[in-house]
Amino acid sequence: MQAAELSPLLERFFSQRLIAQRRVSAHTVASYRDTFRLLLVFAENRLGRPPSRLTLADLNAPFLSEFLDHLEAYRSNKARSRNLRLTALRSFFRYAALEAPQHAHLIQRVLSIPNKRHARALVGFLTRPEIDAVLAAVDITTWMGRRDHALLLIAMQTGLRLSELTSLHHRDVALGPGAHIHCLGKGRKERGTPLTKSANRVLSAWIKEAGRDEEKFLFPSLSGGQLSHDAVQDLVHKHVAVAAKTCPSLGKKRVTPHVLRHTAAMELMQAGVDRSMIALWLGHESLETTQIYLDANLTIKEEILAKTTAINGKASRYRPSDRLLGFLRSL
Repeated sequence: MQAAELSPLLERFFSQRLIAQRRVSAHTVASYRDTFRLLLVFAENRLGRPPSRLTLADLNAPFLSEFLDHLEAYRSNKARSRNLRLTALRSFFRYAALEAPQHAHLIQRVLSIPNKRHARALVGFLTRPEIDAVLAAVDITTWMGRRDHALLLIAMQTGLRLSELTSLHHRDVALGPGAHIHCLGKGRKERGTPLTKSANRVLSAWIKEAGRDEEKFLFPSLSGGQLSHDAVQDLVHKHVAVAAKTCPSLGKKRVTPHVLRHTAAMELMQAGVDRSMIALWLGHESLETTQIYLDANLTIKEEILAKTTAINGKASRYRPSDRLLGFLRSL
């Protein structure tokens, strides 16, 4: 069987498949790139050959499983990160199946590597008192404070992703009757998200202060450029820390920009909005993604419990069981 060189195959995968044909986001390209950089360094150390001399046959299923185990053991990757790396590998090998069909058996074995199962924690979100506390904690007497206040309000009302928020321009905002924000979301899907009256007022004042210019970023940095993800993370932490002084429950939560997105979803769910509508609002491809909010909504579960007929139970005195039977039950 002729060995397929890895280098040209991998280069075509990125330049033709991902960028030219599928037009995936820069975030996806960066994530896949990092996966293969880690893999090539690992392969060079284990096989003693530079990456440019590797073949597809070198990346067989046992070798890739060893690589994934290495990420967990030596880079402290959790199961979720391991599975993301595996997703990148699968995408490449599905492409390789078309370009190098002589390696179909090897490719099929790689594609059969299973995801690692892991516990999925309940999503974090802010309650209405916590939302009010965070917004009230922002000092709106300064330019930066007014920007942060507008950003936090829009994030918690629209549920936009962090990348969507930071890439917004003035041209993406329609004010007045039918006010909404237009964005290019994950998977290059366009969607419009309506604005509440209060969000409309805040954005109107903010854009008026900045001077409407279609090319300006809606939430710019001090230099007028695009806010970095780290900058948004920092401003969220700063205002949550201030808000925690008057709202102690915030001190027990790890609040990130993505928690603000979860907050918007929970607000919709608690208002009785159908799950399919929430998926449409957030730009989810699958209803299964939106299921996490239903799992986390204790209020809805308590309402369900209140509608049921209680099962009568009888309290009884605890009597310890036989020691050996107790041991077996504990296994």
